Amino acid sequence: MSELTWWRGAVVYQIYPRSLLDTNGDGVGDLRGIITKLDYIASLNVDAIWISPFFKSPMADFGYDISDYREIDPLFGSMQDFDELIEKAHQRGIKVIIDQVLSHTSDQHAWFIESRESRTNPKADWYVWADPKEDGTAPNNWLAIFGGCAWEWEPRRQQYYLHNFLRSQPDINFHNPEVRQAVLDNIEFWLKKGVDGFRLDAITFCYHDELLRDNPAKPKDKRQGRGFSEDNPYAYQYHYYNNDRPQTILFIEELRQLINRYPGTVTLGEVSAEDSLAVMAAYTKGDDRLHMAYSFELLTEDYSAAYIRQTVEALEASIGDGWPCWAIGNHDVQRVASRWGRGKQTRDMVKMLNAMLCSLRGSVCSYQGEELGLTEAPIEFHELQDPFGKTFWPMFKGRDGCRTPIPWEQYADFSGFSQVSPWLPIAAAHRALAVDLQEADCHSVLHGYRQFLAWRKRYPVLITGEIEFLDAPEPLLVFVRTLGEQKLLVCFNLLDTEIQWALKEVKLQQELAGHGLKTAQWQGDSLMFSAYASFYALLA
Repeated sequence: MSELTWWRGAVVYQIYPRSLLDTNGDGVGDLRGIITKLDYIASLNVDAIWISPFFKSPMADFGYDISDYREIDPLFGSMQDFDELIEKAHQRGIKVIIDQVLSHTSDQHAWFIESRESRTNPKADWYVWADPKEDGTAPNNWLAIFGGCAWEWEPRRQQYYLHNFLRSQPDINFHNPEVRQAVLDNIEFWLKKGVDGFRLDAITFCYHDELLRDNPAKPKDKRQGRGFSEDNPYAYQYHYYNNDRPQTILFIEELRQLINRYPGTVTLGEVSAEDSLAVMAAYTKGDDRLHMAYSFELLTEDYSAAYIRQTVEALEASIGDGWPCWAIGNHDVQRVASRWGRGKQTRDMVKMLNAMLCSLRGSVCSYQGEELGLTEAPIEFHELQDPFGKTFWPMFKGRDGCRTPIPWEQYADFSGFSQVSPWLPIAAAHRALAVDLQEADCHSVLHGYRQFLAWRKRYPVLITGEIEFLDAPEPLLVFVRTLGEQKLLVCFNLLDTEIQWALKEVKLQQELAGHGLKTAQWQGDSLMFSAYASFYALLA
């Protein structure tokens, strides 16, 4: 791949900096922790890192509430640390993508502090303000994902402001051209620093309906979504007017014009909408929008060959010349080893899941700890940090279970993450999955992860080839990747059952080995799959 298109088929390793490595003894991971572990990250054979927010913040939502887009929060280090991180990552051939939270700021941001003071100050129209109804209630029925009404009263202005998440995360008014320019200026600040791209958090929330129309009610049997549970009132509405407004694409095109001035940089949008796959396709269409987008469609409880096939095929049918990015885990959902393993996860299953993700057409986001097979950590209420979890406990236990520190050493204090008690507890079960243990075991998930990604780089068809699914019985997921004249058959047994598949539609030419996965047995005109077995072969 050229430097301009390095991101096509790239594996991006997501770093949640609070939980990678603490180097200054405060129990929270930091930028120097990332620098310290760059050799480890390079050894995984990934192409890039995506670093969750490290900007100045009161940390109400752990960095996704930014009070200064151009400053490093002292919790994570300094700008000098960041500059060193960029330099040393690039020396190792690792691209650096950073989070940008564009739709909202912290209520401690200087823009909001000024905006809330009056209706006439220079920043008065930089946020979404609205008058109350005649009876003093909120302007409409919009709800916040993190619970309750999406409007908060501000006595200084005698108006409500909009917040789609926490009330301390007021929404920016993207209808104001001055705001859009200020946002683009902040992005360019980091482009000049040498970053290779941006992961755009909650990009579908940038614009709101200026008429402030009520969202329609959602029937009870339709109350599901991605990123929130059915017991959340947010699930009771179709979010037509506070999400994915038509103007969003126009801003994305403005953003792309800026990005194009820095060749080789990339945009990755996080999409959450009523029809996320359709929005992914629209946001990545052509050469003047996002380079790629990902959604929560594979971050669900649904785990079957039929669901994965249906999801990928639906996107492929609509994306045209756009480019997808897939993830099966991140900092907002239960760890995939638990979510899809359901208590029966094994190292073979985790290896297979990582390989399945990296064999789909598109780029990949792989969340830290997936290379170890980390499970969801149990968190007691008194240990909980996540405000989302505190609001919806006990039905929803929050996002802390996937955010616990990486276990580097089995027997070290706090598993080698810190010298002091960390911000979230180390799960007892994670000690048996510690990096030092897995380094010493050639059959570990960690070694399997490295081996597969190294093997994948030998086959461009797996990185940029087309994809076509074949019919196979559950729990087999079967597809063909095609690049030019080369066709590669890819098969996964998603469950711990044995199954046979007759090769009626395909003629095998050569089985491919060296990927480090448990392999199905090729017996004449059939493939015999044991639990979590995979199979790769060139087709005649």
